[in-house]
Amino acid sequence: MRLNSRIIFHLMGLLLLCNGGFMLLAALVSGIYEDGATLSITLASVATMFAGVFAMYYTRGHRKEVKQKEGYIIVTFGWLVMSISGTLPYIFSGAVPDITNAFFETVSGYTTTGASIMDDIESMPEGILFWRSLTHWIGGMGIIVLAIAILPLLGIGGMQLFSAEAPGPSADKLHPRITDTAKRLWLIYLGYTIAETILLKLAGMSFFDAINHALATLSTGGFSTKNASIAYWNDQPLIQYIIIVFMFLAGSNFVMSYFAFKGKVQRILKDEEWKYYSLAIVIFSIVVAGVIYFQANITQETPGYPMVLGKAESSFRHATFQVISVITTTGFVSADFTQWTPFLTIFFFGLFFMGGSAGSTSGGIKIMRHLLIIKNGLLEFKRTLHSNAIIPVRYNNKTVKEKIVYNIIGFFVLYMLLFIIGALVLGMLGLDFESAVGGAASSLGNVGPALGSLNPVSNFNSLPALAKWWCGFLMLAGRLELFTVLILLNPYFWKRT
Repeated sequence: MRLNSRIIFHLMGLLLLCNGGFMLLAALVSGIYEDGATLSITLASVATMFAGVFAMYYTRGHRKEVKQKEGYIIVTFGWLVMSISGTLPYIFSGAVPDITNAFFETVSGYTTTGASIMDDIESMPEGILFWRSLTHWIGGMGIIVLAIAILPLLGIGGMQLFSAEAPGPSADKLHPRITDTAKRLWLIYLGYTIAETILLKLAGMSFFDAINHALATLSTGGFSTKNASIAYWNDQPLIQYIIIVFMFLAGSNFVMSYFAFKGKVQRILKDEEWKYYSLAIVIFSIVVAGVIYFQANITQETPGYPMVLGKAESSFRHATFQVISVITTTGFVSADFTQWTPFLTIFFFGLFFMGGSAGSTSGGIKIMRHLLIIKNGLLEFKRTLHSNAIIPVRYNNKTVKEKIVYNIIGFFVLYMLLFIIGALVLGMLGLDFESAVGGAASSLGNVGPALGSLNPVSNFNSLPALAKWWCGFLMLAGRLELFTVLILLNPYFWKRT
């Protein structure tokens, strides 16, 4: 079957057009704050949109059909095109003049990883900081899903794109038409963003900080406008509690939010993934809070552990904040958890591999996959004792097809293999053991903060250039659920069938 290359280039043009439009928003913000970057961001926008219009115009006679093979190519190359074009505001403005650093910052934004190379964030122009946050927000729900809502105007169906892009092992459809599903997801996403912006503003943040942190929270990205991240507001607990709530919502399946708005609370309470996601956060937060509270060497004067309303409240708040931040792969920092205790450093490293819910904006392996792997593993004991019995894995009281179980086990094996390879490569490039394993796990899981020299109060600027490109690849592979990217590296994929 011949590859429909014209539709691929046509949609790349569409994505560039959308990206350029978002850059205009950043240029507007830059103009409002008169930060000196308005012209640079506008030029970046015009260049991006011109490239998009050019690509769409010269491929306007395409076949209006997207098959599975084209879907994988469009998603992966679409993310690359967005990331490459997204470097232009940084480069044109001189905020990040180096192409390696600009690409790292951009791909970290679109993949909602939140790892940064900026040493002094607060010195950056407001327009650049807003663009940085916008890359999170665009990538959070997926620029491809956004494009799905526009595809009917082009006479193109989008199911192939949605199946390749939607986070998690399966894509729950809220409505029979995939376009309507994309619109509903975006409405919920936008609504939460507006709500958090208003609440953060009322809690004491400036409007600029509030909207930037809302964009970063709902996308589970983690870029902040402050060098100290959310620790900047450690003396304002209400701000941190608001972010905790919205990080929890962003890390849960957006379908659950849809059910909540429809009044179908029982559907949420019966969902296994939502129950275990909530339970894990509660249990882990209690464990971490307990360890922090009973550590005699942690006092009010200890760096990374500010007490505002008393030791018990501070222990609970910082524990809950960091647990949710890491599990949902948001990556916001209220304290340096690597300075608490060695046990908690290892504990949080383990959480790098957890991830939020399927159908959320978070990265990582996802709760659903962990559940099905554990269930299947436990059932192996029964299968060993009853070799002739057919004992299927059940999820939400429904039998899970063997094909899905095998797919999830394959995903887990590939994930761990890529993590090991990722850490080995970083080690070969000069990183110490702690930094290498932390950087690989954080990049692949789209977490943001890592360990060692890449700890929560540091950044990735110290990495060698090759290590930054490698981490960029890991971020992209992790964000697009491995198969979407790795399948393109298989020679068989490119053969005509």
